[in-house]
Amino acid sequence: MAQVLDRADASIEGRVDAPPSARPVVLATLSVRVDPSAERMALESALEARSELIIANLMPLRPYPMTAILAPDYTTLPHEEDLEAVRATAKRAAALGIKTQLLRISTPRPTEAVLEVCQEHRAGLLVFGPDLRRTSRLLFWHVARRIRRRAPCLVWIAPDG
Repeated sequence: MAQVLDRADASIEGRVDAPPSARPVVLATLSVRVDPSAERMALESALEARSELIIANLMPLRPYPMTAILAPDYTTLPHEEDLEAVRATAKRAAALGIKTQLLRISTPRPTEAVLEVCQEHRAGLLVFGPDLRRTSRLLFWHVARRIRRRAPCLVWIAPDG
């Protein structure tokens, strides 16, 4: 007859069959709201892996040198960023019990920034999914192509995966 042994007090650290620590999921967008399919993929992946979700809102930094020096908070104007929609994505993730970080990154090179975030946090999955109705197709294609080539982790690109 089978017996159930309770080994809750036994330490699993150092054992070969111990589950590895879950690597975070990075959800990246280009200062616009996240595509619904990308959001679903990132949330479901983070839930299934029981990992952290890092939402990276990449804002291309315009070449305004004096504004960047004197008032860096105003280099991206409110109408240039869909911050409330990105925050809503973070709130939905937190409501599901996913530990969430929201990073707002102003940079002249968004591709390099998202790759650096993936390396620093040792990401397991990068979901790149800006809403295509609100971003330039050329910019999306360019960034997605570079991410696919150089990402240090698995990549899923919305809307067509």
